Amino acid sequence: MKKRPVLDIRCLTRDYAGNSLFSKPHVNRALDDLTMTVDAGTIYGIVGESGCGKSTLARIVMALDRPTSGEVIFDGDELFRLNDKELKRKRRDFQMVFQDPFGSLNPRHTIGRIVAEPLHVLESRPGRAETRDKVAAMLESVGLTAAHAERHPHEFSGGQRQRIAIARALITEPKLVVADEAVSALDLSVQAQVLNLLMELRATRGVTFLFITHNLAVVDAIADTVGVMYRGRMVETGAAQEVFANPLHPYTQVLAEAEPSIEKFGRPATQQKPMPAIAHSGMGCSFRGRCPIAAARCAVEQPQLRTLLLGRQTACHRAEYLLPSAQSAEALRI
Repeated sequence: MKKRPVLDIRCLTRDYAGNSLFSKPHVNRALDDLTMTVDAGTIYGIVGESGCGKSTLARIVMALDRPTSGEVIFDGDELFRLNDKELKRKRRDFQMVFQDPFGSLNPRHTIGRIVAEPLHVLESRPGRAETRDKVAAMLESVGLTAAHAERHPHEFSGGQRQRIAIARALITEPKLVVADEAVSALDLSVQAQVLNLLMELRATRGVTFLFITHNLAVVDAIADTVGVMYRGRMVETGAAQEVFANPLHPYTQVLAEAEPSIEKFGRPATQQKPMPAIAHSGMGCSFRGRCPIAAARCAVEQPQLRTLLLGRQTACHRAEYLLPSAQSAEALRI
């Protein structure tokens, strides 16, 4: 019997009203009918260009924003059907690590107080001695020491600050941690340390991570599953290494080709069609203006996620053209 997913997002849409002195009121769609599931004990990577809706997705999963339509089911409960008291009780089970490891820490508070802060909203608050012990244990679990609890954020490096942020997120022993660009502000060597820490926490504590980034190499290194987003829609999902080794959507190919590597050093970048100047009307594929394999159907029918290979889904009418010949027969059997 398959276990219930920790996070089940169904047909999620988020619209924002756009107002300008020089244009008529309009609607900006940040998320467009997005559906995905995150299994317990896994790292699910979300990648895409800036503005594709990644951070909007993070805010809604954290119940910091409300969707226009759709459902966010966390551990069996639909978050936006819970009342304030129920949601507050539920929050101990999902926490967030923000992008800026310094901006997310109050510079006036000690590290001990910062890490302990989520414990203060629990129904049964631990006593002072128990809180001190929990903070010390959590700091040690992320590679710091109990003595660091008396210091302030400015006394630490960027990597150490992010470890503090991770300790704060884990202090309530959550089932899900949302990491929104959690390593993008760090040096490469520090990134590696933090990523290794996340994988260790997943292995030892069974924490599930929703890891949001624009860096494909990072997701390829740590994620079990990846979802590729474009203009608020999920355009491809599958095992991370398989997706990047053999993309089944033209947009994923664009991202993969743009990723820096030693092999491509000095090689001119592949020229892509320019982004259309007009907003997407909702008809057809939103990527067709940049797509090298677009056809007439792409202009009138919006592609939906479909299973092309076992464990692989893509939202492309012509994805079969991207398959190696050995996999074409397998796709026809599914």
